[in-house]
Amino acid sequence: MCGICGFIEKTKTDYDSLLHTENTMEASASPEEVVLDRMMAALVHRGPDQGRTWMSRHVALGFRRLSIIDLESGMQPLTNETGDKVLVFNGEIYNYQELRRELAAAGHQFSTEGDSEVLIHGYEEWGEHLPEHLRGMFAFAIWDETKQHLYAARDFFGIKPFYYALINGSFIFASEIKSILTYPGYEKKLNEEALEQYLSFQYSVLDETFFQGIYQLRPGHHLKYQQDSVVLELRRYFTPKLFPENPNLDPASNLNFLHRQDHLERIEHAIEDSVKTHMIADVEVGTFLSGGVDSSLIAAEFTGDKSFTVGFGSEPSRYNEVPLAKDLSEQLNLEHYGKRISEKEFWDAVPEVLYYMDEPFGDPSAVALYFVSREASRKVRVVVSGEGSDELFGGYCIYCEPNALRGYQKLPLFLRKGLAAAAAILPDLKGRSFLIRGSKTVEERYIGNVNLFSEKERKSLLKIRTRAQSPQELLAQDYKNAGNLDDASRMQYIDLLHWLPGDILRKADRMSMAHSLEVRVPYLDREVFEAARVLPAQYKQKDQVSKELFREAAARHLPWDTSQRRKLGFPVPLGSFLNSELGKQKLEEAFSSPAAKKYFNPDALKELLKGKGCGRGRTNYKIWAIYSFLTWYKVYFSDQEQEV
Repeated sequence: MCGICGFIEKTKTDYDSLLHTENTMEASASPEEVVLDRMMAALVHRGPDQGRTWMSRHVALGFRRLSIIDLESGMQPLTNETGDKVLVFNGEIYNYQELRRELAAAGHQFSTEGDSEVLIHGYEEWGEHLPEHLRGMFAFAIWDETKQHLYAARDFFGIKPFYYALINGSFIFASEIKSILTYPGYEKKLNEEALEQYLSFQYSVLDETFFQGIYQLRPGHHLKYQQDSVVLELRRYFTPKLFPENPNLDPASNLNFLHRQDHLERIEHAIEDSVKTHMIADVEVGTFLSGGVDSSLIAAEFTGDKSFTVGFGSEPSRYNEVPLAKDLSEQLNLEHYGKRISEKEFWDAVPEVLYYMDEPFGDPSAVALYFVSREASRKVRVVVSGEGSDELFGGYCIYCEPNALRGYQKLPLFLRKGLAAAAAILPDLKGRSFLIRGSKTVEERYIGNVNLFSEKERKSLLKIRTRAQSPQELLAQDYKNAGNLDDASRMQYIDLLHWLPGDILRKADRMSMAHSLEVRVPYLDREVFEAARVLPAQYKQKDQVSKELFREAAARHLPWDTSQRRKLGFPVPLGSFLNSELGKQKLEEAFSSPAAKKYFNPDALKELLKGKGCGRGRTNYKIWAIYSFLTWYKVYFSDQEQEV
């Protein structure tokens, strides 16, 4: 696990006029070396062990290393035998030994024992089809010195990040945005359209990030960049398409029972093999463990001996899974480490969490993940974790909604629309949400696992005006591409494309790397996906039970109550935190800041704050999303803040 960065110039840049050397070491280096060193310094948390560079006339590549595999000789940038191709790579290739044998048989010569070198030789052998041969998590760039050409790719699901920008005729890339921000000549500006979409999705959903001109390479995509013509080409090589079999098959038939058993055994085998594969390392591997079925199954399958959990409060509750995790660890003979996060620790960590996130992030569980990563990093360098199970196997409770709505939606649409209109003006009506959501198509009502502000709400909240599409317009083509699926599978597909990389995997990568910890996600494996993508709808949601067949597979390895436990997902007592004295103080500071006055209508903010702390409604998460943006803005734009 590492941090990578670099830049490619069309013509030599006059860095002298843009740089201000800060120390003797910088003064003695070339301008290009200073620029690259600063980019690498911004990534030192991703690779604290070593840093190395490679430079030619128009190219500079940088690498920060966290040593996991091939501790002695796995350093980068890495060149091929002739020195005309150079690699920087972040991630792990789990089938590298198999690929190494295949490439060696084809005549390629290896000089290291690690997984990185298979990428260079694999590119020589397969060209841009290289990612199709890989099993793992990766973001890499290969520079061809002869052709003056860059090839880069990001893994299938977006486990590892890759950002890029074109600045004054130069192509710049890095594992994190903060590295690109150090590049001289970049003018830091807020992408206001990203802010408007964030208010609905709670994460950065666009290709262009919150920083104008800086983009993310999408999961399952690669890019090619030609130095002399400044041509950038983006192409998708993988789409997580679902092909559920026989969705109308009678669950009571014997044929279906046999088919069900086939699916069950395929799932069980794929997960067992993936966890084993993800244990490959030359350092100790631990596991994150909550009280839920996803991480518990991995803990039961993995061969390490340490587990890590965090929670809030001193008593067992939905906000404190430490006791549950400790009990299961004892049953599995694991050495358990638990951490209870105080309210003060939570609030104090938020600015640092948002610094490492790079962009505003409205999911408060990132703070919990920050702390569990810190605890784990004190004992191990690698952990396995349960991300991705819900997206692959249909685990979110919301995926059961089509089952709940099915009978009601047999009523004529005009009648449902009328009932929804009546319910909309009766806020205390029991079943109000059911009536409203039942009057909408899945495309209208579902934009992802979280849906904060509607298009109308966010426009009334914001002072600024952008050309942002509605969430429905943004997702229209994705829904169209999944038009042959049942409603729950269409929701699942939307989350695989957006929620999974935008929220779940982004926070996992950034919060672990903040503490120089590698997180591996065995469920997000190509073989596991192949088993999951063909599951019929009734094997994913049964009435109001989510990922039903997965739970049955888990029950073969776990106590029954653990396999059936309702998903919680790092819950944070947000209501009480926002309504405490410390919470009130934090909100007052943020909501009266220059950024709040610049971007938000004060009356709308006041109205929103009236509902803080109330139950588990969306109001708390709306407030938190705004607070997170304002705190992030202070971290990254404090030099531009002025009183309004």
